[in-house]
Amino acid sequence: MECISVFDMLKIGVGPSSSHTLGPWRAAERWMFELKEANVFDQIQRVKVDLYGSLSLTGKGHATDLAVMLGLSGADPEIIPTDTIDIIIASVNNTEKLVLNNERIIPFQPKQDITFNREFLPFHANGIRFTAFAKNELHTSTFYSIGGGFVVKEERTVDAENKALKKEFPFPVDRASELLTFCHSENKSISEIVLENERALRTDEEIDFQLNRIWQTMLDCMFTGCHTEGNLPGGLNVRRRAFDMHKGLNVEIPYITPRDWLESIRQSEVKFRQILKWVSCFALSVNEVNASLGRVVTAPTNGSAGVIPSVLMYYMVIENHDADFKHIKQFLLVASEIGSLFKKGATISAAMGGCQAEIGVSSAMAAAALCELLGGTPEQVMIAAEIAMEHHLGLTCDPIGGLVQIPCIERNSMGAIKAINAAELALETNPENVKVPLDKVIDTMWETAKDMNTKYKETSEGGLAVRVNMADC
Repeated sequence: MECISVFDMLKIGVGPSSSHTLGPWRAAERWMFELKEANVFDQIQRVKVDLYGSLSLTGKGHATDLAVMLGLSGADPEIIPTDTIDIIIASVNNTEKLVLNNERIIPFQPKQDITFNREFLPFHANGIRFTAFAKNELHTSTFYSIGGGFVVKEERTVDAENKALKKEFPFPVDRASELLTFCHSENKSISEIVLENERALRTDEEIDFQLNRIWQTMLDCMFTGCHTEGNLPGGLNVRRRAFDMHKGLNVEIPYITPRDWLESIRQSEVKFRQILKWVSCFALSVNEVNASLGRVVTAPTNGSAGVIPSVLMYYMVIENHDADFKHIKQFLLVASEIGSLFKKGATISAAMGGCQAEIGVSSAMAAAALCELLGGTPEQVMIAAEIAMEHHLGLTCDPIGGLVQIPCIERNSMGAIKAINAAELALETNPENVKVPLDKVIDTMWETAKDMNTKYKETSEGGLAVRVNMADC
């Protein structure tokens, strides 16, 4: 099993998809590194990219081809100004040249040099192969984007590195039951156990700095989504709803910055219907930004990036007006650990497990984190995660037009509301009466994923994706 850091599960990147955009982007970056390690980078005259399986079937809608070009160009998804993305892509298309790793200009024709192959490679549904040429083939490498921005090669060298690293963790965990055992033996909460593991990799100052970056990115993303009007790109002409919903919620106290905005919401009306609208508004806002190639936090994927920030924002502006970074840190530590359990025991890739692997996992992560903030015991935190996932089991991935828009954006709202409900149910549950442990739900999710028809795994070949087409929109 893998050693997974908080910052593996929560990554800053560009939308719309962690597996189909961020993963291929990172794969291109890794290939650049390989080329330099092999001392062939300076000899390259041409490159070719082959996309396989789900990366091919929904690659256009997920901007996979654009992500590959950006990765080959040497752009970093964490820091690239998102308003320059269109400029870089337009330059490649218009000049038919690419500045490889921002160092060498080579000829590149996207329609010829990026090939969409419908067949699936045996190792994983999301395969991508890079080939470099001088006069003849110079170097080739195949990567697999396995969800959440994680990229591996078939020989699983990354896993081997993680196993070695895991020995450094004071509390190595593969299963929920093991995590509970550590909580009991050490008399610590889940967040405290996770923090001790993270300290094996980073100082407290580094941990706090990176967690604050993640929260600020989430807050900025919600703020941007709630204050941006119009239609989403891609051809479905989906109208942004967060702007209209936010306008209807009538924030009366003036604000300028995202932090001011948070404080203004704290003074707003909090009847039940307004709470539902606020949570939905936060979730929709994130995934509308995501659908526009905006910057989001992969949590655990881009398609499900709205659940965790919206539930955390709910806690900040509705449940606890005194909440500060201490609570944000606790929430993110718990959420990341629950996500890692699903990654180790099942999958966080919709191309492997359907949308249960994205919205289901994010809802479980958020439910668990909220439960601990509300005073839940480690057992109740596990119950919250179990309840949230149990009611997402079997959820398919069938995006219309291969775009992360319908039904993906709304699902973030539903996943967030379910997470809050799951946390409240868990707090009212005696762990002695629980019939379904979290490990059993994770196992069941993986079995369900393996049994699910391939057309419901991010291929746009089934469900809504074939019942509703672009012409209908």
